[in-house]
Amino acid sequence: MKACVLHGINDLRYEDVPKPIRKSGEVLIKIMASGICGSDIPRVFTKGTYQFPTIPGHEFSGRIEEADDPNNIGKKVAVFPLVPCMKCSACETGNYAQCSDYNYFGSRCDGGFAQYICVPLWNVVFADDELSFEEIAMCEPCSVALHAIEQANLKVGASVAVFGAGPIGILIGKIAKLKGAGTGFLIDINLKKTAFAKKMGFFTVLNQSVDISIEAAGVSQALEQALLATKPNGTVVAMGNPSGDMVLSQKSYWEILRKELVIKGTWNSRYNQSQNDWKMSLSIMKELNIKELISHKLSLSKCNHAFGFMKENKEFFNKVMFVEDEIWKN
Repeated sequence: MKACVLHGINDLRYEDVPKPIRKSGEVLIKIMASGICGSDIPRVFTKGTYQFPTIPGHEFSGRIEEADDPNNIGKKVAVFPLVPCMKCSACETGNYAQCSDYNYFGSRCDGGFAQYICVPLWNVVFADDELSFEEIAMCEPCSVALHAIEQANLKVGASVAVFGAGPIGILIGKIAKLKGAGTGFLIDINLKKTAFAKKMGFFTVLNQSVDISIEAAGVSQALEQALLATKPNGTVVAMGNPSGDMVLSQKSYWEILRKELVIKGTWNSRYNQSQNDWKMSLSIMKELNIKELISHKLSLSKCNHAFGFMKENKEFFNKVMFVEDEIWKN
């Protein structure tokens, strides 16, 4: 099969690799759409994966081709990319995102930038046929956004500011509106991103204090702005995955103290029997009009081109995706 394989830092190759062989308890998925996450950029160019070679990609969807249960064959699925140990204290309470010894598709083991993948049935989220594979592949960022909103304890009519207008930031804004938020702001230093957000009905200039701020950029400046923008007794959710140290000024730290802010972290998403952000994301997918977030659809063979223009940031992009028609051309 064809795959985009990371052989080392800044060494991504489109090449032939063996098709995975399914084990009992797993399903073989024919991948039909796979999105590039912002975290994949440093993973390819600076940080690397946990071992080489590795096939990156943790936002993907497909159709089951092989399974223990023949009734599952042919079904559309998303895949929760974290494989928990099922032994630690976090796993015992169903908090799998906090597992102390997990595996992860696309960083710790082979992921979705390929034509096929084998995954445990436990990680499979079944999707309705009416959803496109591109929409289903957006289940991972949508679930992360949904979990961030849940951490904010949003109440109807609350004003929300999101600092970082990437795909997850926009999804946070969309989900907040769906859940009854009042005024919504999307703030970013990239004017092309704010122009894109403005087309979707978000305010892009913050002219008031807000009830909830969500830091979705992973940089110190965004976190500081979030603290400054939040009303007394408001909530700040820290979500952005930083590439380096986060630093707070004395002024912004004082904001926490003097305004008695609630600071909450959010990590990944909930995936258990009682709280499953993935099933909820699929259920609201149509209402979010999620296809409008996909700016580029490419073949796997164009992986270096895709990562190149995303790294250089010379043209506008939102969600860049390898999609079914293109994946199977090559």
